[in-house]
Amino acid sequence: METPGSQTSLHRANLERVVRAVRMAGSLTQAEIARTTGLSAATVSNIVRELKDGGTVEVTPTSAGGRRARSVSLSGSAGIVIGVDFGHTHLRVAVGNLAHQVLAEESEPLDVDASSAQGFGRAEELVNRLIAATGIGQDKVIGVGLGVPGPIDVESGTLGSTSILPGWTGINPSEELAGRLGVPVYVDNDANLGALGELVWGAGRGVRDLAYIKVASGVGAGLVIDGQIYRGPGGTAGEIGHITLDESGPVCRCGNRGCLETFTAARYVLPLLQSSHGADLTMERVVRMAREGDPGCRRVIADVGRHIGSGVANLCNLLNPSRVVLGGDLAEAGELVLGPIRDSVSRYAIPSAARQLSVLPGALGGRAEVLGALALVLSEMGDSTLLDSALPASAPAFT
Repeated sequence: METPGSQTSLHRANLERVVRAVRMAGSLTQAEIARTTGLSAATVSNIVRELKDGGTVEVTPTSAGGRRARSVSLSGSAGIVIGVDFGHTHLRVAVGNLAHQVLAEESEPLDVDASSAQGFGRAEELVNRLIAATGIGQDKVIGVGLGVPGPIDVESGTLGSTSILPGWTGINPSEELAGRLGVPVYVDNDANLGALGELVWGAGRGVRDLAYIKVASGVGAGLVIDGQIYRGPGGTAGEIGHITLDESGPVCRCGNRGCLETFTAARYVLPLLQSSHGADLTMERVVRMAREGDPGCRRVIADVGRHIGSGVANLCNLLNPSRVVLGGDLAEAGELVLGPIRDSVSRYAIPSAARQLSVLPGALGGRAEVLGALALVLSEMGDSTLLDSALPASAPAFT
């Protein structure tokens, strides 16, 4: 029996520290593991050897700083995780292993607003099809990350705003999908998952604090503080779309007037151009035409950028992030939107906060949220299951 402070419990804690460091990073050299965990090089070497013998990690030769090194990653046979992203018009699913490798991925059109039952049914089918395509057994699935286009109420686990997805009223997305797939499901809103995706795989790599701004049918921000998603006590942190820009402005779906969303979201922006550019206009097409030189589209994109910049300036003054990543279709506009965002930040943010901020387009495009769903599972899952399945009950007590 392990007792607190014993050699056995200390060894177990060190094993979990190493597994967690590798799990969160995807792969690390032994020197990087030592720096990340604070353990000595000798202790890390012994633990890595033990984990390798137990089949929990794989060790491959690599180089670091021009010197030979050994890269440590979780074993491909240790398990797989699933990412599911519900957008308003699509469903995207990805299967990944614990070494941060995407094994299979697929997207299909879907009217998520219409029916939660239809959405979950399609998700179940797509998940099962992709798992079969990888050739890995269902028993290897450790967990599922689920993204939805709206805030999740922390206490009830349901969507916090029924006006966003009226067909999902009273539905607990985590329980619904877990009941269908028989594995733990971790749920979060799409902006938070976009932030996680960019933090682990994209434009946020290497930073500990950032804001991911997603502009689509609504406007949201995923906030990363000290390497962790900040959700707030009610789960609604990052609702940047409801910052008031004009108290006499258009009425927002939240009931207030002049919210940032009413000046930037697709449902408000597209009507400005539809009389001259056609009723079937989409934000993707507006961005493409702006890049091709269309003056009306360029003006609208610039105006949207300036409004977003006002919201980003507020974030800078409150949280002082070092990086802002713009996601969604709007990010494809490049400097046509990023330049106006930076101009507004320079004008409205505290100078010291503005100087430290970099504003970048997302590197993952439409994949940010589904990759963030994979990252959510990797961040939420415990390490004990991996260790218990791989190590003998009486493991030697390296210290």
